[in-house]
Amino acid sequence: MQLTPLTERFVLHFGEMGSRWGINRTVGQIYALLFISPQPLNADEIAETLSFSRSNVSMGMKELMSWRLARMSHRSGDRREYFEAPKDIWEIFHTLAEEKRRREIEPTLSMLREALLATPQTDEERHAQARMREMHELVEMATVWFEEVQRLSPETLEGLMRLGAKVQKVLGFTDKLRGKE
Repeated sequence: MQLTPLTERFVLHFGEMGSRWGINRTVGQIYALLFISPQPLNADEIAETLSFSRSNVSMGMKELMSWRLARMSHRSGDRREYFEAPKDIWEIFHTLAEEKRRREIEPTLSMLREALLATPQTDEERHAQARMREMHELVEMATVWFEEVQRLSPETLEGLMRLGAKVQKVLGFTDKLRGKE
């Protein structure tokens, strides 16, 4: 696959953003390439297109597959493995959200639950535990809300997102009327 200036900019941007999202530059670029590719790519094609070593591509693909952001397939008569990103943008959104919850939110909730079971020994620990209880309640509430949102159809979710943008516009207009802007 040959990158055009437009596609190269997209791929490079995803590499830069990768570190902010908890993945490395190589993985971000591989994902971006798979996302925009019209057909599945094998590891050699990915390595050649991005000028990466074959081992970097293999490690990146393992990470993307662990995040469920890449799928492997085979072609009849070809022993190579081919990779592609899910085509449905809403499936990608759900997968990313679920993986972030599993990798980041659940461990935090577990730690907070354990901390709330401890018996505080000092006033400082009682204060800290009270703050942790507030955090636990908020994260738990957000988690339950998010699980409900995850159950919505893509059409309903899109409508809800568009409604949020409309509400924001109305609130901004209201703030202007009140002179708060």
